[in-house]
Amino acid sequence: MQGTVEIEIINTGSELMLGFVLNTHQQWLCRQLADAGYTVARQTAVPDTGLDIQQTVREALARADLLIVTGGLGPTSDDLTRDLIAALLGRKLHTDPAILAHLGDFFAQRGRPMPAQTQVQAQIPEGALVLPNPNGTAPGLAMEVSPNPFRAGGKTSWLIMLPGPPRELRPMFTDQVLPLLRQKLPLTSAFICRTIRTTGIGESIVEEKIAAQLQPLTAAGLELGYCAHYGEVDVRLVARGANAEKLAAEGEAIIRDRLGSHIFGTQDDQLNATVVRLLTERKETLALAESCTGGFVANRITDVPGASAVFLGGMVTYSNEVKQKLLGVRPETLAQHGAVSEATAREMAEGARTRLGADYAIAITGIAGPTGGTESKPVGTVFIALATTRHTIVLNPINRYDRPTFKQITCQQALELLRRTLLKH
Repeated sequence: MQGTVEIEIINTGSELMLGFVLNTHQQWLCRQLADAGYTVARQTAVPDTGLDIQQTVREALARADLLIVTGGLGPTSDDLTRDLIAALLGRKLHTDPAILAHLGDFFAQRGRPMPAQTQVQAQIPEGALVLPNPNGTAPGLAMEVSPNPFRAGGKTSWLIMLPGPPRELRPMFTDQVLPLLRQKLPLTSAFICRTIRTTGIGESIVEEKIAAQLQPLTAAGLELGYCAHYGEVDVRLVARGANAEKLAAEGEAIIRDRLGSHIFGTQDDQLNATVVRLLTERKETLALAESCTGGFVANRITDVPGASAVFLGGMVTYSNEVKQKLLGVRPETLAQHGAVSEATAREMAEGARTRLGADYAIAITGIAGPTGGTESKPVGTVFIALATTRHTIVLNPINRYDRPTFKQITCQQALELLRRTLLKH
């Protein structure tokens, strides 16, 4: 079974431990491995100190069939990984002429002199396979540790060292490490990881709706997990073995039946991309009028390639004067109901739709906080309006979160309102 392939990841870097840099390697590598059918048993982050790196590598090699170490392959004084691991395994370093030539070409192509210290990156431990780095200077390294002095019975382990910058690590892993992994540690059993993405429903309600129905499948080996995001809940199905595909398919069928229209996609699908796809399929267009979200909905829409085919434009109308001037909101509406009101949101949406000539228009006005609320309109009050050629819909959720989360949740609610409306039309 695949479970016999023990995989660990060690991320090196004092910047990770001090919180100056987000450790994206852990999430990205684990996802790439899972998509290929492998799962990671343990992930560790350590600072750039010899004792920490060597001790953590030694402990991991005592357990792992595959150990991936990131960072510490560069030319500066805190890039210690290559030297420390070579010393730990008793392997001498030698200069690789091909890497040295690559370093010279790299700097020559950029019209820059090559610093002498850069040449340390051409130092390769005995027996290591070089993973060329077309996107940087530090090559990756792959080593078969056989016999493994730290593992019971000297059982073989593979150790892979990757450069720290994501733009170098990611293509190297995809193009070179994964093929090597499939060759040296091939899967002997099926592994399926499937994610069903939902919105507009809470995590506990999702579980309440599906857990009992899935119980026979979980008893048969299907693993079930939940992950909540801003306004979204992912349901994760994991299955292994000969019946993996059958278990996952049956589980997904139950989830789709129980959660229905709350499901907007699978795997890496994003709600904004789903909305753009639906508009594109219908050859319909969208306009936006935002206040408290500050253009965040427009940002989400324009994150999607091809959005220009459906997104006509948006306006961030923060002041009452601009709401009147650009959207045609009536002064008497603002005077009677206020900027944060159903009436104002309705006129904002209808004004945006007619003035930009769109099929749909979303308008948002609210109180993001932390100040500005009143007893009748507390912080978190928001009105989301969707104007269509048929009617205008207005939602009035209370999103009592910190300011950034308020914007995230409100944007999600607006996109979900549009998605559901598109599905009905």
